[in-house]
Amino acid sequence: MNKLEFLTRDSNWTNNRFGKLIFIIFLIVILILFLPWTQSIQSKGKVTAFGTNERPQEIQSVIAGKLNKWYINEGDYVQAGDTIAVITEIKGEYLNPDLLQQTDIQLKAKEKSILSYSSKIDAINNQIKQLEISKELSYNKIKNKLDQEQFKLQADYADLESAKTNAKISKQQYERDSILYTQHIKSQFDVENRKNKLQESVSKLLGIESKIRQTKIAIENIKIELQNVSAEYGEKLSKSESERYSAISGQMETESEVSKLRNTYSNYSIRNGFYTITAPQSGFITETKLNGIGETIKEGQSICKIIPNSMNHIVELFIDPVDMPLISVGNHVQFIFDGWPTMVFSGWPKLTYGTFPGEVYAINSVPNENGKYRILVKPKSEIKPWPNELRIGVGANGYLLLKKVPIWYEIWRTMCGFSPDYYKPIIKNEKK
Repeated sequence: MNKLEFLTRDSNWTNNRFGKLIFIIFLIVILILFLPWTQSIQSKGKVTAFGTNERPQEIQSVIAGKLNKWYINEGDYVQAGDTIAVITEIKGEYLNPDLLQQTDIQLKAKEKSILSYSSKIDAINNQIKQLEISKELSYNKIKNKLDQEQFKLQADYADLESAKTNAKISKQQYERDSILYTQHIKSQFDVENRKNKLQESVSKLLGIESKIRQTKIAIENIKIELQNVSAEYGEKLSKSESERYSAISGQMETESEVSKLRNTYSNYSIRNGFYTITAPQSGFITETKLNGIGETIKEGQSICKIIPNSMNHIVELFIDPVDMPLISVGNHVQFIFDGWPTMVFSGWPKLTYGTFPGEVYAINSVPNENGKYRILVKPKSEIKPWPNELRIGVGANGYLLLKKVPIWYEIWRTMCGFSPDYYKPIIKNEKK
């Protein structure tokens, strides 16, 4: 065999072997393209606390003051209600050390004023009752007197009629006897007696008429006296009513002042409790904001932070709007926490090592200032618990697991720039 034939045979063998290798690789690639691949959405977030009362909290001073003493150091563990710091007053209206006691004295004095006004009002009410009784008695007394004068007037009128009749009869008798005297039937003595009786009758008539005029004048005077009684007692009652209303007004004003003083006393008492700043819950003290004694604190200024010692972790992720239609409550998520070793196979979550499972718990309905939606993911402890060493603020890379598709479909979707599958399969024969 010459050299040319050997080289030709060797070349054919090499080409056949290379072709088979290419064919095998092609078959392997085809098989790989049909392997299942789990679609996912990747997002970054951080660990936070599940409950709002489990997250780091700023300890603030409710009132302005000057720092007097620290009772803790950074890293100390405190129980709820333990003293953190004590401050002193800096506002001029609260600097008096006896302010609360003096306010209490003012309050008690005003309360006694209310009792005094109440007694005064009761006395005036009694005075008004007595005046009304006296008015009624005086009025009845004068009214009785008026009735007596009117009865007397009626009797005088009866006497007047009788006197008129007597005078008329006496006149007729006198005239008759005078005629008889001229006829010498009656004596002069009889005529003079008749004349005397006539004069007596006339005199009695005049006396009764004078008496009637006096009775009428007395009746008018009594009526005027009745009016005077009404006016006199009306003035006294009006004055007493005015004094009563003044006392009631004074009492109401004093009650208003008492209410204000009670409110002021309560505010001062509560403010005294704000001089001692206490821990709102149990936890560890961190990030003290003031360095020494004597620094001035503003109202609402933070002096340190407290981190609760027990908390349930949760992860907040931020999702692009284009991926939001794919996410719903209950979706599974795999996490990679900063500081924990992992080996990730994005499309084959079962082969992934070092990740921790979670479940979408809540989804915000509006985006944040960066245009992303915030979702909260809680752990699935029944599958694999999250590390106890997790701290708030630790970074977390989340993989939201979606639909399983062939690898070729995922490559084609990615090359075309399509999003993962949006729509759920339609269930046939669905009951309407």
